[in-house]
Amino acid sequence: MTNPHLGTKLLYLSQADVQAIGLGMAEIIAALEAAFREKGEGRVEMPPKIGIHTQPDAFIHAMPASIPARNAAGMKWVAGYPQNSRRGLPYVTGLLMLNDFETGLPLAVMDCVWITAKRTGAATALAAKYLARTESETVGILGCGVQGQSNLEALKVSFPLKKAFAYDTDPSRSAAYAQEMGSSLGMEVIAVSDPKLAVSDCDIVVTAGPILRKPHATIQPGWLDEGAFASLVDFDSYWYPDALREAGKFCTDDVPQIEYYRKLGFFQDIPPIYADLGELVTGKKPGRENPQERTFACNLGIALDDIATAPLIYARALERGIGTWLPL
Repeated sequence: MTNPHLGTKLLYLSQADVQAIGLGMAEIIAALEAAFREKGEGRVEMPPKIGIHTQPDAFIHAMPASIPARNAAGMKWVAGYPQNSRRGLPYVTGLLMLNDFETGLPLAVMDCVWITAKRTGAATALAAKYLARTESETVGILGCGVQGQSNLEALKVSFPLKKAFAYDTDPSRSAAYAQEMGSSLGMEVIAVSDPKLAVSDCDIVVTAGPILRKPHATIQPGWLDEGAFASLVDFDSYWYPDALREAGKFCTDDVPQIEYYRKLGFFQDIPPIYADLGELVTGKKPGRENPQERTFACNLGIALDDIATAPLIYARALERGIGTWLPL
């Protein structure tokens, strides 16, 4: 990851540049697994992300991390504004900076929208590797935006999926999602108008709506089948507290981060945390232990995911001559 202009220039990668790199979902999942193994062994530095909040249920977060085994260090500055869709703007926007591990000098600044989408889906697939049944074939997706797309894409890489049920509060979005994702992934995707149909009888459930401080608690107790795995991409926003308490194992990607969020008013009624993803990857705590237990992963989306992914993009950009060099 050597910058040929270290100290004089940095590489700028636009959203189009990042997409043009062509980094595959399987590569991202593998990079995250290696990074969480380092985390599980206590070999990463990652303080809980801090943020500012200019609008209700909106955030702008600073997310730094260092992975010494990868010589990777940097920070993502990312915003999430649920009302942006009314303005024709994306929910998530931001930039990611990589620094040289030896000198601290800036190496690159890149758009983080594509990275955020893909690494979040990859984190779900990684958690599912340890918590879902390996033969899982049916997925329910609640929230048919960017994260609904990337999570299904990642799960399709890791599991023998045959069918997905898609629910969104806007029926036109779930219909468009079903058509687009069914075509791109070569599987049956069915739009449903009742959220229960995207939960019951599904091996894996992903809730990917907007993150809310006060959950709307759509999913009721008894909807999630025994033996199913749920990924809470939108925190606990979709879940009634008694539905969460049905968890045999409730996991997260970072305990200090979830405790920090609790102090901000999130996660006021969740089950005890069984393990973080690093503990599952390293085997310090077992994942799924029987076919009947309901398992949950509430991955918060942490800087480790980004700093595991961005160096792959940067290295490939150098190889292919993609991006724009800017003077320091």
